[in-house]
Amino acid sequence: MPELSPRRRMLVLAICCMSLLIVSLDNTVLNVALPSMQRDLHADTSGLQWTIDAYTLVLASLLMLAGSTADRIGRKRVFMAGLVVFSLGSLLCSLVPDLDLLIAARMVQAVGGEWGYLPGP
Repeated sequence: MPELSPRRRMLVLAICCMSLLIVSLDNTVLNVALPSMQRDLHADTSGLQWTIDAYTLVLASLLMLAGSTADRIGRKRVFMAGLVVFSLGSLLCSLVPDLDLLIAARMVQAVGGEWGYLPGP
């Protein structure tokens, strides 16, 4: 593999940093939105905890699988797929009508978020 130019290396670093920012920002926004979600979705405390914990649980359980998948088929490919899956999960989260579907959509988001943590292009 040829050596990347300094400009290209900075671009790759910026892309990786932005993906981590997006995934981290999503969790921060969720924590801020919990009171509104509780009111709008008629959720109990346990359900709200699952909206946060489902993401973390999936993220942690796929850690080794995501790394080995990236080694096999390429980091750039897995990274790009992660951004697509995370975006799809975010779209699903914005459209769900109840808490159970929100938890499932957060799990989809976590799959994409895991792939988005990998060093990218």
